[in-house]
Formats: sequence, structure tokens, C-alpha cells
Amino acid sequence: MNPALYKAALERISGLFGEDATGHDVHHTLRVYRMAMRLAEAERADRELVGLAAMLHDADDPKLFGTGNGLPNARAFMDEQGIATVQAETVCTIIGEVSFSKNGSKRPSTIEGMVVQDADRLDAIGAIGIARTFSFGGNRGQAIHDPDRDTGTSIAHFHEKLLKLKDLMNTDEARRIAEERHRYMEAFLAEFHDEWDGKR
Repeated sequence: MNPALYKAALERISGLFGEDATGHDVHHTLRVYRMAMRLAEAERADRELVGLAAMLHDADDPKLFGTGNGLPNARAFMDEQGIATVQAETVCTIIGEVSFSKNGSKRPSTIEGMVVQDADRLDAIGAIGIARTFSFGGNRGQAIHDPDRDTGTSIAHFHEKLLKLKDLMNTDEARRIAEERHRYMEAFLAEFHDEWDGKR
């Protein structure tokens, strides 16, 4: 990704996310960016499109900004940077195809979209994913766990979403990484439930 464009994108997302405590902070974006660039190299995807989409993928997240459809923050940034209309529309399509809540198991339409979606989903699992889950849950006032509830707790989120992500990866490298991170989450949950039940 062009260094000047990367610097401008970093400044913009730093301003947007500020002191976010939901796990969708600037550090999440940078992890997604780094992983997306790694996957893009393995898949021979367009690194400029991947980099820009990865940096802007949460710029209009309704959980954070309530900006709704149209991606106004991402579009405004690309317009200010003089990104060509065709390229900007492609980036917006990629961003629109990233979300699990919107797209579930639907595969993105381009390899660039697959790469960015995989990178974002990889950041939701493994050690980082565990930390982000409890950060988000605490920020939203969710209980850690309630054995009588299947939804609405941080532990329930693993079963509602995170444990499903391994099988939804698009690229070979992401699948390999996801296998390792999935096993780590399973080990964590086994230990958590043993401690919860007083077995350890």
C-alpha cells in the first residue's frame, strides 16, 4: 500500500476510533491490515485494494458509528485522497462483504474480498479473539457466563459465532491459521468450564 495513503488512513482511523474499548480499536484495524497483506501475498490479490479495504473496514461499522448504509466515512476519506471512482466502489464492495452479521457464510465476490474477510475473522478467534470478546462484553454490560442462558453472555458468543468461523474461511492460509486459533479457543473454553464447575 502506498506509504502516504497508509499514513493518511492511519490518521483517519485513529481519529474515528479514539479510545474505543469494544475491541474495534485502531489496533484491531492494524492487525487486520497486517494479516490481510499477508494473505494477499499468498493469494496474489491486489494489495492496494486489500490494504485500503482493510484499513477502512470498520470506518462505518454500525455498532460503532450508526452511519448505516452508504459507507460515508470510507467514501469521504477516499474522495479526499483522490481515489478513482472505480477503485473506491470496489473497496466499498469489499467492505460491505466483510461483516459476519450481514453476510454469515456467504463468500465475497472477489479474492480481495475473501482476503479481507478472512483477516477480519481471524482477529475474532484465538488469543486475541478471546480478549476482544470479553472487552466487548464488558463494554456492553454483558455477563461473562450464565449456564441458564444460551445468548447474551460473553461465553455464549463463542458458540453463537466464534466457533463457527474456522469453517467459514475462504483461503488456504487463513484456514491453516484458523485451525490453530480454533484449538486454542476450545482449550480455553474447556478450562473455563472446569473452573466454573469447581473441577479444577
